[in-house]
Amino acid sequence: MAPEGRPESGINIFIDDDPPITGARIKVIGVGGGGGNAVNRMIEAGIEGIEFLVANTDLQALKRSRAPIKIQLGGKLTKGLGAGANPDIGRNAALEDTEKIIEALEGADMVFVTTGLGGGTGTGAAPIIASLATELGALTVAVVTKPFHFEGKRRMTQSDIGLRELRECVDTVITIPNERLLHTVGKDVSLQDAFKMADDVLRQAVQGISDLIIVPGLINLDFADVKTIMQGMGLALMGAGRASGENRALEATQQAISSPLLEEATIEGAKGVLINITGGSDLKLYEVNEAASAIREAADDDANIIFGAVIDENLRDEMKITVIATGFDKEIAELVAPPHATAAGAQSRYAQSQDLAPRSSAPTRSDDLDVPTFIRKKAD
Repeated sequence: MAPEGRPESGINIFIDDDPPITGARIKVIGVGGGGGNAVNRMIEAGIEGIEFLVANTDLQALKRSRAPIKIQLGGKLTKGLGAGANPDIGRNAALEDTEKIIEALEGADMVFVTTGLGGGTGTGAAPIIASLATELGALTVAVVTKPFHFEGKRRMTQSDIGLRELRECVDTVITIPNERLLHTVGKDVSLQDAFKMADDVLRQAVQGISDLIIVPGLINLDFADVKTIMQGMGLALMGAGRASGENRALEATQQAISSPLLEEATIEGAKGVLINITGGSDLKLYEVNEAASAIREAADDDANIIFGAVIDENLRDEMKITVIATGFDKEIAELVAPPHATAAGAQSRYAQSQDLAPRSSAPTRSDDLDVPTFIRKKAD
């Protein structure tokens, strides 16, 4: 028996009056109408261990949000009436309230910026918010949808411009092409249900990553693992699959790696692959191995692949697989986000505003956070 007040040999006891460190602090901020809807879906789904925020120029939309933290952007500029589908207004609204954004994002280890590109607030404000999150030291991941074709060329053009802006100031941007969702549903789907599906895919992307860090499972990853796959990796794409029955592991895997959401790309061109395998209490280790092995065979030999397995008691006979493929070559990145917009007239004010952004050659300082990096970089 060890003397009183001394631990047994080999046991170290530390007493610390500070609050315990509970792991990575993850925040999700939904920007604009699409981002706000996605955050509502995440809250409804009961995603664990995440702090939810929304930012919008539309005061009525903010009031309807379930997020506990709400940031009104550009109150002086828009009077709470929204950005009118004009990214210039969304961008300037975010610049008006950088101090509020910084205060809300401080302390985060990882920030997801989620939005629907093509409109005003999301397209214009999301790059500002993402840049501020990056400067605060967070691993910053944008999860965005691209418009349905029926939404018109103007929204698609604005979406392309906004996506290029985001790629300059985040570690990774995951793009969800709404048009591709139509390949996964029947012709009878309603317009309302189509947009709900788009919101839910944003939820899947965030939860597919955050659950690996937060939710206990058969195989857990830590924040450093996820950071390895996602830090500075640029464009990423997501595939998802689910299946039940005897061959559910391989069926769900095949759905994920051949998902229409991967656009024209495949995971073969990715430099990093993050795999979330989720099942009920009956999830078997051999099924995890079977799914992970199938994805490894499909990926590039030099790709960095990490995977985790999560238990969800709500899934009985089902198995879900989410694949996040990162670090695509420039050719694939430009295929998804063309370097030149196709409708010059629709982009005029927004594109021109990027050239008129404030320029400075001064080094970054903490008190420069109100001028986001991607704006300052234009001086280089």
